[in-house]
Amino acid sequence: MGKVTGFLEIERHDRGYEKAAERVQNFKEFIKPLAPKELNDQAARCMDCGIPFCHNGCPVNNMIPDWNNLVYREQFQDASIVLHSTNNFPEFTGRICPAPCEASCTLNIDDTPVTIKTVECAIVDRAWQEGWIVPEIAAKKTGKRVAIVGSGPAGLAAAQQLARAGHAVVLFEKNDRIGGLLRYGIPDFKMEKHLIDRRIEQMTAEGVEFRAGVEVGKDVTVDSLLAEFDAVALTGGAEWPRDLAVPNRDLDGIHYAMDFLSQQNKRNAGDDEATAAANGTISAKGKHVVVIGGGDTGSDCIGTSARQGAASITQIEIMPKPPVKEDKAMVWPDWPNKLRSSHAHEEGVSRDWSVLTKDAVSENGRVVALDCARAEWTKDASGRMQLGEAAGSAFQLKADLVLLAMGFLGPRKNALLEQAGVTLDARGNVAANTVDYRTSRDGLFAAGDMRRGQSLVVWAIREGRQCARAVDQFLMGATVLPR
Repeated sequence: MGKVTGFLEIERHDRGYEKAAERVQNFKEFIKPLAPKELNDQAARCMDCGIPFCHNGCPVNNMIPDWNNLVYREQFQDASIVLHSTNNFPEFTGRICPAPCEASCTLNIDDTPVTIKTVECAIVDRAWQEGWIVPEIAAKKTGKRVAIVGSGPAGLAAAQQLARAGHAVVLFEKNDRIGGLLRYGIPDFKMEKHLIDRRIEQMTAEGVEFRAGVEVGKDVTVDSLLAEFDAVALTGGAEWPRDLAVPNRDLDGIHYAMDFLSQQNKRNAGDDEATAAANGTISAKGKHVVVIGGGDTGSDCIGTSARQGAASITQIEIMPKPPVKEDKAMVWPDWPNKLRSSHAHEEGVSRDWSVLTKDAVSENGRVVALDCARAEWTKDASGRMQLGEAAGSAFQLKADLVLLAMGFLGPRKNALLEQAGVTLDARGNVAANTVDYRTSRDGLFAAGDMRRGQSLVVWAIREGRQCARAVDQFLMGATVLPR
């Protein structure tokens, strides 16, 4: 633990942001790291709580009290070793994870959890600065070959673990750059992409071969991979977006969030407009933007729209407004349902809840407004919630650009899954358990959002690590890789 009485003496103090008016002028990261003394104090707040609920709250089971104690004692290199023992990419989670560990922290009972995410990010950033993070090359090669399909966090984690176990790993990515939605779904102001690039350099030195611009199912078949490799892992994510089932859905100006976000990330990467927006430019500049959906993707659309110079931004959700504060006695240490506001909500947005989108209004083939009404949720005889429309509640929202950020239904039903011929679960995800991660086809594994459905980066890292262990066990009959 940190200082024995630290949680009694030191108040919670987290990282700050650049002012909204300044940060929306560019796409750079804007979080201000804590000064060394402040970081030391925050790590000192980690208490000897007996049962570290943060371990269970964290999907990768980070040993949080251990590295908090090491940071408090200024043993950063040891803290990095402990941190990396459970998380391959803490610089990713230290920036974009919603920190379920903090929700589980004992000090969150009175809303003052340890700043776990901030300390985590400081450890790994210090480790890179000091040169402590180097390639971990396997001492002995196994002669086995493994193909990973998809280079998001699950695929990257699985590839790195398997390479360190001595296997020859080839990672296939359909996009022109490695990283999956880390690369093209998360805006640069939340996570700059040089963070991915340096991990790719590390993994290349460890023996991972990256093949970008190769779509499995189109450029190469699943059968050919199974013939060439000893095992294949599907880690392609959940990229099938939920659509808006309203009249005039096909109007110009209504787009999926990921189509909008990926264009800006490509521009930031240096692509010209013809490359970044091959299917037509989607821009919020000077437009009245309506974002439908209230999760992280919706927040990313708000921040990107603000930086592009939107005339106005409105975010609507079909669900009722959640409570500002959760009932700790009912939900702690589990992840609570409560009102969450991100940095993007400080950058100029109007938010509304219980909004039912009924129609898109057209003018010369373009959307100009949305016809809406108040959603009314009631319980039927079985206790299930039913969606209805409140009488006399119709209203209209001006909209030149509508961004659909309503989540994802699972993996795309494309040639990859058709060729794989694997069993899908009731939700349309690739069926595989969390013990051996095997699909219904021999030698074929699945992990990450493709297996569990839309989730968090930290869950994808966990699944990638556990899948790697299962693949190693399958190939070698035993494994020393951790779960």
